Amino acid sequence: MKRYMSFIAVVFSIMAFAQQGKLRKVATVGFLNVENLWDTIRSADYIDGTKDIRNPAFHRSIPIDSVKFLEAEKYEGPWSDDALKGKKVVRYQGGSEEFTPSSGKNYNTKVYKAKLANEAKVISELGAQYTKTAPAVVGLIEVENRQVIEDLVKQPVLAKYDYGIIHYNSYDYRGIDVALIYQKRRFTPTNSLKKELKVFGDDGKREYTRDILVVTGFLDNEKVAFFMNHWPSRRGGEAVSLPKRNAAAALLKQQMDSVRAADPATKLFAMGDFNDDPVSASLKNYLKAVPSPKDLSETTPYLNLMYPLYKKGIASLAYQDAPNLFDQIIVSKNVISDQVTKEYSVYKAEIFAPAYLVNKEGSYRGYPFRSWDGDRFTGGYSDHFPAFVVLQKEP
Repeated sequence: MKRYMSFIAVVFSIMAFAQQGKLRKVATVGFLNVENLWDTIRSADYIDGTKDIRNPAFHRSIPIDSVKFLEAEKYEGPWSDDALKGKKVVRYQGGSEEFTPSSGKNYNTKVYKAKLANEAKVISELGAQYTKTAPAVVGLIEVENRQVIEDLVKQPVLAKYDYGIIHYNSYDYRGIDVALIYQKRRFTPTNSLKKELKVFGDDGKREYTRDILVVTGFLDNEKVAFFMNHWPSRRGGEAVSLPKRNAAAALLKQQMDSVRAADPATKLFAMGDFNDDPVSASLKNYLKAVPSPKDLSETTPYLNLMYPLYKKGIASLAYQDAPNLFDQIIVSKNVISDQVTKEYSVYKAEIFAPAYLVNKEGSYRGYPFRSWDGDRFTGGYSDHFPAFVVLQKEP
């Protein structure tokens, strides 16, 4: 797909403010799909429902070899935080064997370290051409557990920024989660929670997917909220799977509306892999994310920053050999301004696609330079291009 090469080095300005002669305080908020960032140890989830639901020990990842040392009951009921209160159970992850040294991938320490270094490089460069530093806040998609995030932020290119971590294990069928990392000197979290997305197949059985992560706090002393998403995939076809993403959109809107109602001054950022384009029903009709600042109102307060890029033919991945812009950032209307003020507003939103993130040869030329070609580690980065938004204000 030759037109897919339009990915390369795309720069799009949402608000092209003149900068000559004026100082700006800037911050980057972005995210990336780290394409199966797993450690090399086969793991299971241990849920200790006797602990507080917000305690990381309520639901944690453990090595398989540790299971025999833990108190656990046989459990065949639904997997949800409410159902597991008071219980101690083990949940085996569907993808736990795939990323181990004994698997067909030969996923060993050397590969794991290369994977960490690659993802850390990308994070460190998100928005750096504008801010000259790493992002203040970064969302992560497809992480196995907290340990891989801890290993990630310790990478040399990131360690100096002292990133904090917010992560909760989900009941996703493969065992992957979303998370948030943040520079502690710039962002102070005040609250975080996960919202379980409950979707069901045609047989009426629940299909376990990723949670929506909600984090509130202060970014450079401004009240903000972040909503990390990895919506249900298009397995089985776009139309068949759409109701699951509609449900995700409805849940996200409910959470955004709730935060906004509690304090209308809070600046909202919803981001992630939505597995839908900006024009899909989930984002247009259920989340009601509008395409242009002129469409913003009290009843439609959320702007999809990626809509203008989508209309220009820009994509962040190829799904079934067709370009899509699934990776999006949506903001509340109080982050949009036609002038620079003493509070943060949007300056630029981009899909980040420098040359090293783009596959340069073969049938996947122009696609994201992904980490895996079947069981072969390519040395690449991800099957998605990252996205970010640069914020600016008077110093």
